[in-house]
Amino acid sequence: MKNAEIKNLSTEDVQAKLAEAKAQFSKMKLAHKISPLENPIQIRDLRKTIARLNTQVTNKQQ
Repeated sequence: MKNAEIKNLSTEDVQAKLAEAKAQFSKMKLAHKISPLENPIQIRDLRKTIARLNTQVTNKQQ
């Protein structure tokens, strides 16, 4: 997700996306440990998306 897309979301939507991304990240990491993913860069991209979502949650709380 891009920053512009994240900024347009409401607080509840951002938190829902964050929970969804964290669950997907843990599943992806487990799958990668069992058998290597075809595109391991997806893990890095998802981690960055989680960081963007966390930043937006913090900004909306202030």
